[in-house]
Parts: sequence; structure tokens; C-alpha cells
Amino acid sequence: MYEALRLSALQEGESAYVTQVSAGPAMDQRLTDLGLVRGTRVTCVLRSPAGDPCAYLIRGALIALRRADADGVSLERQAQELPAQAVTT
Repeated sequence: MYEALRLSALQEGESAYVTQVSAGPAMDQRLTDLGLVRGTRVTCVLRSPAGDPCAYLIRGALIALRRADADGVSLERQAQELPAQAVTT
């Protein structure tokens, strides 16, 4: 099962794969030039204390993006399964 989310929703240390970029014509081109194309793995490396901007590892480069720009990038990752809970009696 896969989970859809926006790039801005990634927490530090989390990774996901790009499914779509839709941030407006000029920003789409810029993000594509930075390597954000379908199938690219992106990892959130650092969030500023205020939460904006964030630094992402994209194809070996560390790129800082504002939340408004990161909101235009759709991602997909495998949903985390919850560990089985122990039954206590």
C-alpha cells in the first residue's frame, strides 16, 4: 500500500519518490532542472527552526526549498505498517 503526500509534509529523515510536479510554469521548470522528476527519491535532511525553508537531498545535492514551492511536488511512499501489538493477559 502506498501513501500520497506533498514534499512539504516530509519530516527530517523521511524519504519518498516524486510522482508529479505542479507548482506553476516557471517553478515547474526550475524544480525539474533541480532533478525533481517522476521516480526521483527525495529525503528531508533538515528543517529550519521555523519550519520554512527545508533542505532536501535530491540526486546527491542538498537543495533548500520554501514550503510554498515544496507544496507543488507530489510524492508517494510505502505506507508504514504498525508493529503487531503484544497481547497481555
